[in-house]
Amino acid sequence: MNDRGDGMAAAYVPEGDGLDDQVPFLARLERTDRVALLELGRELCFDVRAALLRQDEPSAHVLLILSGWTKITTSAPNGYEALHALRGPGDIVGESAALTGRPRSATVTALSPVRAAVVPHEKFRAFVAASPGVSLSLLALASDRTRAADRRSLEFAAMTVRERFAVLLLDLARTHGARTAEGIELDVPLSKQELAGAVSASREAVQRLLKDLRERGIVRTGRRTLVIVRPDALRRIARSGEPAAPAARPAVR
Repeated sequence: MNDRGDGMAAAYVPEGDGLDDQVPFLARLERTDRVALLELGRELCFDVRAALLRQDEPSAHVLLILSGWTKITTSAPNGYEALHALRGPGDIVGESAALTGRPRSATVTALSPVRAAVVPHEKFRAFVAASPGVSLSLLALASDRTRAADRRSLEFAAMTVRERFAVLLLDLARTHGARTAEGIELDVPLSKQELAGAVSASREAVQRLLKDLRERGIVRTGRRTLVIVRPDALRRIARSGEPAAPAARPAVR
């Protein structure tokens, strides 16, 4: 397999107190390690909404995402689905199950067409065992993801659903937003159920929140599209939980 690390010629060097959980795994590796790891796999393509990995299935391989975006979810016995993260180019998924030999802990689903390198878990484990630098990068990634998840859990525990939802939309605008004439359009097609799962709320609660935000002129929604018109209003909601004032309407003459 050819080097897929375009734009990642050198390993990522942390600043401040360490790596951010948004820095993908492949960007953390030295170029030689990245090339060698990718050459262990074969490339597969997945259509939108295809399941790359399924919760509770036995582990046979890890996936290195080359292009496209995926969602990481878990499902409870009652059918409730929680959205934990979005993973995209350069990210690795399925590594925990491959290293421990346990069943998959989550489902990974394509949100857009995805290309990924599939590496059998025996090859992956042998490669990590023989590469101290890769082992440390994998450990740092796991630590960063855990720290980010713990920080978000602590923050969310002190927030209302309205505040959590505002924070989520602002995060998505920062990481997956494209500026348009109308505002900031989220370029990941998340359903109301998926948005609800990200803030530990019901679909009905998110539907009510979106209706309120639409009426106030803060967002515009369509079929699997969401445009943030007034991010300043979302920031006020995220900070205080206070409903933002409706957008000013032109005077009728």
